[in-house]
Amino acid sequence: MSSGKILAICQSDGEFVTDPDGSMSYCGGEAHAIDIDSEMTFNDLATELSTMFNCNADAFSIKYFLPRNKRTLITISNDKDLRRMVNFHTGSDTTDIYVLKKAESRAIRSDVTDSGTSTDANTDSQAIVEDVKRQRICNGWDSMITGVGQVFSSPKAFRDALHKYAIANSFMYRFLKNDGSRVTAICTVEDCPWRIHASRSSVKQEFIIKKINDAHTCGKELSKESRRLASQRWVASIIKDKLRDTPNYKPKEIVNDLQREYGLSVNYSQAWRGKFIAKKELHNSQEEACNQLSWFCERIIETNPGSVATLHTSDDPRFCFFVGFHALLYGFEHGCRPLLFLDALSLKANKEWKILAATAVDGENDIYPVAFSVVDSETNENWHWFLVQLKSAFTLSRCITFISSSQNGLEEELPKVFEESFYGCSEEHLIENFKGEMDNSWSQEMKDKMIDNLKRAIYACKVDEFNESIENIRIQSKELANWVMGMKPELWSNAFFKGLRYGHYSSGASDKFNDWVSARYEPSVLQIVDTLRCKLMEMMYSRRNSSNSWTMALVPSVNQKLQEEMIKARILNVVCSTESVFEVSDESTNIVNIETRECTCRRWQVTGLPCVHALAVLERIGGCIYDYCSKYFLTECYRLAYSLSINPIPDVGAPICSDALHIPSACPLRTRRMAGRPKEKPEEPRIAIKRAVRCSKCQGAGHNKQTCKAQI
Repeated sequence: MSSGKILAICQSDGEFVTDPDGSMSYCGGEAHAIDIDSEMTFNDLATELSTMFNCNADAFSIKYFLPRNKRTLITISNDKDLRRMVNFHTGSDTTDIYVLKKAESRAIRSDVTDSGTSTDANTDSQAIVEDVKRQRICNGWDSMITGVGQVFSSPKAFRDALHKYAIANSFMYRFLKNDGSRVTAICTVEDCPWRIHASRSSVKQEFIIKKINDAHTCGKELSKESRRLASQRWVASIIKDKLRDTPNYKPKEIVNDLQREYGLSVNYSQAWRGKFIAKKELHNSQEEACNQLSWFCERIIETNPGSVATLHTSDDPRFCFFVGFHALLYGFEHGCRPLLFLDALSLKANKEWKILAATAVDGENDIYPVAFSVVDSETNENWHWFLVQLKSAFTLSRCITFISSSQNGLEEELPKVFEESFYGCSEEHLIENFKGEMDNSWSQEMKDKMIDNLKRAIYACKVDEFNESIENIRIQSKELANWVMGMKPELWSNAFFKGLRYGHYSSGASDKFNDWVSARYEPSVLQIVDTLRCKLMEMMYSRRNSSNSWTMALVPSVNQKLQEEMIKARILNVVCSTESVFEVSDESTNIVNIETRECTCRRWQVTGLPCVHALAVLERIGGCIYDYCSKYFLTECYRLAYSLSINPIPDVGAPICSDALHIPSACPLRTRRMAGRPKEKPEEPRIAIKRAVRCSKCQGAGHNKQTCKAQI
């Protein structure tokens, strides 16, 4: 279920049975299923249940069990109780709710009281309260590891998930293998069979769980050794948010909070070191980054006139940095189609920051970065700020089509800034979500077939072509077809999309930016920005040089494509109607209007290039193909995109010392060495001077007396 919403099975008129282990189960009665979300009130739930079971809301009470606790019933009596229940069970497939007559409820409490002493009842009550607190704090951690096939972005992401999973499930583990390509862990208790192994896949290089035995025979009880789970960096990551709000957070308080909230025993030294690391990450790195970027903004504007470089700071150390180089902004406005892809990128080299990027495509369909921003997280507020800066950087007013993922709030934020723009969903995002809807019961061959049908629906230019693809999906699964139709085809299918994508559906910005920024060392924010600047500067130069040798009016890839299409067009039958309207027949009959540049197949309008029917007409009347292509595919327009250069910025690698910036002897390009042995030798290895070998027998050089061949 999605976050904040659960599927509740409501049961009534049955009875509870106590099992041998002390847990309770509910037998008999009537059951109904309803959806409950965090917005539902207690009165709404009571009204729904009274209607469902035909009883007075005042005559019954509503109860449920906590996850993994079938011994104690928890009562829902107000809105806060209901929200807690939803939070406790978010992520569960189903949740059981019991509607009990108030007499039955009192009887259950009486039986429990009679079966034990008051001291035991108080102890159990306290344990339940502590368990509730722990479940609330560690909510979702127990499902961080789901099983074989689960994918993680990196070995570090897997280790972090495993760490939280162990804390939530109260057991200790140790690594048998732990490196960049594989991780194997086992339970520390001898003879406990729990074991997990994850490694990189050979195809996509993703980090995947390959084997797992999730059965514990050790009782899963944390002991004093639990302090080993609380590493310094883990403690820092847990207390960072609280430390931001409470700078005087004491190590003793950290020890008590970790014991109470997570059940972990740590000593004062661990808490102190964790606080030190968190404080350093919060203040030193952020403040240093702000100071460096403030200096860098001035240098960008000074060396590249017309560029936009903005640093936005707040009361806390958080900041947003935006840069758009004049050469790229000019090239996009004069040489690239009005199409922008908006992506939030997480760099492999430094996952502390997010890159918000606006990228276009040139005439050769290569990625063309226009502007980017460095932020601490992807939020609607940061996206809105980025879009405002992007709009202010443009000098020309034109209608732009934006393509992005529909999960980052851009569908709501874009119209607030770019009023006349069009918004669409990327092909890659849609296909990934579609794959997630198909479970393991589907064969790989059938999955590929369904994905092909979805792609045909995306590329379909006419409604009947789209409907045919959807029907092919519906034949195999009505649920999948309904899911596809529910994903708003007007945002991604050519048959309904109002904007112009010119046949381009995904950006590929994530791979490009990660290729540019090396993951060997963890770079600072300034290093990331300056590395991207250097790569963009080199990109502009190399593509401008390569285009100088082109002799055709169209860019090479488009020219080759049209030549191949022309071979097919020559066999089509063309019938003239007027000077501008023609009838072209192949498997079907299409009407071409060369004056309005339209064809009833709609491919000319969608791609900006003459379709095969239009090419047949142009061949018939002897028209020039280049005059009927969108200008963005012309060599002249391509050269305009790369006509300007990004100028170098001197002294970026030199130490900065500025009283105004309060950075005493700070070096912008300081790096933190990554774990592991360096794979490359030093650039200037130490030269060893060897003493010449001289033979003691013949006094000759280059050998010794053992290998001497002289006759004495």
